[in-house]
Amino acid sequence: MAKKFSEILQEVKEKLTSADTSKILTEIKVDFLGKNGVVTGLLKGMRDLAPEERPLLGQQVNSLRSQIEELIKNREEAVKQRELQKKFQDEAIDITLPGKVGELGTLHPITMVKNDLIDAFSGLGFVVYEGPEIESDVVNFQMLNIPEDHPARDMQDTFYITDSILLRTHTSPGQVHVMTSSKPPIKVMCPGRTYRSDDDATHSPIFHQIEGLVVDKNLSLCDLKGTLEEILKHIFGKDIKTRLRPSYFPFTEPSVEVDVSCFECGGKGCKLCKGTGWIEVLGAGMVNRKVLKNCGIDPDVYTGYAFGIGLERIAMLKYHIPDIRMFFDDDLRFVKQFK
Repeated sequence: MAKKFSEILQEVKEKLTSADTSKILTEIKVDFLGKNGVVTGLLKGMRDLAPEERPLLGQQVNSLRSQIEELIKNREEAVKQRELQKKFQDEAIDITLPGKVGELGTLHPITMVKNDLIDAFSGLGFVVYEGPEIESDVVNFQMLNIPEDHPARDMQDTFYITDSILLRTHTSPGQVHVMTSSKPPIKVMCPGRTYRSDDDATHSPIFHQIEGLVVDKNLSLCDLKGTLEEILKHIFGKDIKTRLRPSYFPFTEPSVEVDVSCFECGGKGCKLCKGTGWIEVLGAGMVNRKVLKNCGIDPDVYTGYAFGIGLERIAMLKYHIPDIRMFFDDDLRFVKQFK
């Protein structure tokens, strides 16, 4: 039996000599000391011995177990140090190499224009209101004095969800929400996404607007023009001039188109302004009496003015972007130009 114990111990030593990973050491430990291992098998064989022989064999087996455990423990320390050194080598960093600097992102040009406009509005005392993008036909059209036979109501222009629910075609419904829930004086801007069934170089099914609304006593077109001049100078520069041209919108009366003097040529005439010296930038007007009345505001006491600015149009003019679809192409080369 002593010879067998010696052979087992020698076998363990030989296997440990070639064991160079923790995985192999675990396998050796299981083979010799595990539930079905060699040493455990010796203990199970004690049942075949005479009772007086069992204590001696038990002592010898326990001694063998202790020696094997000690050998494995010593080898584990050596293997652990070896693996640690290998890990250090594999994960070594050459501090003489140039560092890798993470590339910083940039804001999208539409976001830049939006933030710039919000700063301009806020400086004039406007507060921000963001309404829902899914609206009822009543709020999106009817309360804004857009009759059923108006071209904007046609299916090819509007994304209808049901006959009475749609994706808002402008941010003007935000004005309705504010006027029906607040009492004058009102001074609010309504930024957000809008949706129309258009798709070409200057129109997109999804686009962005900011609406401005002021309701108070004794307001006039002069107040509207003064407000717009301050905002447009903030965007295009303090030297630009503005002019109002008669137009038509169902929710304002009178209605105007607002032009700015060409900031590229200074009004002399160039390709950007098509030789006119002026660039159209937004629509505006005095709030229609019917709209005020629909929202529960007495048009004999209060007047108001409103204007809508397309963010894509401002960005295209300001940054000389030829195609509106570039805003939505997810091309990083395009966005990186605005760092």
